[in-house]
Amino acid sequence: MAEAGFAARYASALYALAFEQGVLDRTIDEMASLGKLITESPEFSRLIRTPFSDSHTRGILNEALRAQGFSTLVLNFVNVAVANRRLRDLPALITGFAAYVAEKRGEIVATVTTAHALTDLQRTQLRARLTESGYGSVRLIEHLDPALLGGMTLKIGAKLFDTSLKSRLSRLNYSLKGAA
Repeated sequence: MAEAGFAARYASALYALAFEQGVLDRTIDEMASLGKLITESPEFSRLIRTPFSDSHTRGILNEALRAQGFSTLVLNFVNVAVANRRLRDLPALITGFAAYVAEKRGEIVATVTTAHALTDLQRTQLRARLTESGYGSVRLIEHLDPALLGGMTLKIGAKLFDTSLKSRLSRLNYSLKGAA
């Protein structure tokens, strides 16, 4: 609960500042790109998990993010995360921002975790199934977790749907222990 609280505070502050400066749509796109960069780039992902001194981390991050074309507002957001020793939490901050934006737009946020990245077809089919289930406009926030082995977990609000191979094997193991 506390984790969601800090992400919501960062998200609302960034949203308000971007709105005030008239760059909200650009900031939303850049934060999505930053999340994708962390997910798809092992080097960048390793960088945000590595403990550096604040000035050293800021320099490396600013250089890397400027090279990718990120705005000053997003750079400052990352620098605030570094200054507050929240760099490791950057993926959660990005997810929190996406959820905050979705809430502001009246969308339902669905967090999907898979072992492998979803294809465009799978993403479309998942959205279609959620729409059929009465969820209307759905914003998917995707995470990768190779430990799931296969399948997915889907969280919408307080509901969790777990079809992962990891949990199925765990349930099978538990039932076999109970039978013995």
